[in-house]
Amino acid sequence: MEINQSETFSHWEKWKGTLVKSVSLAEMVGMSEKTIDKITLKIGTMLSATIDPENREQRLLQELWRVGDDNDRAVLAKLLVNMLQTDITH
Repeated sequence: MEINQSETFSHWEKWKGTLVKSVSLAEMVGMSEKTIDKITLKIGTMLSATIDPENREQRLLQELWRVGDDNDRAVLAKLLVNMLQTDITH
């Protein structure tokens, strides 16, 4: 099985780019960091239950989400937001 790494990376970067725009918009309209974290947690729960991951990175996130408890998921959601906020500033 051949894996097209550039295509996989492209999809991951595109997905991250969409999330960066969403977090940036939420910040621009004045949502607090706590509210953004809560929304991320709810979206993560919904995506984990209903969406088939498109690439390795998304599959890893889904697996981590599924094996974690509520506290683990809150930390993972926060880490995702932190990663996206770092992308916003660069």
